[in-house]
Amino acid sequence: MNLLPDEIIGSKIYVIRNTKVMLDKDLAELYEVTTGNLNKAVKRNIKRFPQDFMFQITKEEFNNLIFQIGTSSWGGTRSLPYAFTEQGVAMLSGVLSSDRAIFVNIQIMRIFSKMREMLIDNLSIRIEIEEIKKKLHSQDKNIELVFSYLDELIEKQENPKPRRKIGFNLNDD
Repeated sequence: MNLLPDEIIGSKIYVIRNTKVMLDKDLAELYEVTTGNLNKAVKRNIKRFPQDFMFQITKEEFNNLIFQIGTSSWGGTRSLPYAFTEQGVAMLSGVLSSDRAIFVNIQIMRIFSKMREMLIDNLSIRIEIEEIKKKLHSQDKNIELVFSYLDELIEKQENPKPRRKIGFNLNDD
């Protein structure tokens, strides 16, 4: 079985409703089946696909998606595409039992995992950066305080107050 480049699969993962999803047309292309056959298999097993596994995108979401991609590769789509979450894609492997579907699903699951790891890594880096910013901010305040004390010392050196003399003075008659 030919291994698909990760970039091809990764480019077919979109964010819709703040969820990473793949569209029925793209999945059908990867599985080498028609979109109609993929959707028929899903409808025959609809109990396996609750709303958090699969949903039909709205016209507005579809138009936004076409705008993001730049050009429409959907041509004359009659109905709005279905979007499959990571769990929905995993469920497809039980519905589509061809060797190709199983192989591609394994690859897709690995890419979803890589994406999740990258997001977690980015989050931990962001947290570390925020901690460094906080430290730098407090150090900036400390440095400002040191400079204000230095300014006061320099001011006192440049404009010393006359000192009152203490002690016994013989010349005071």
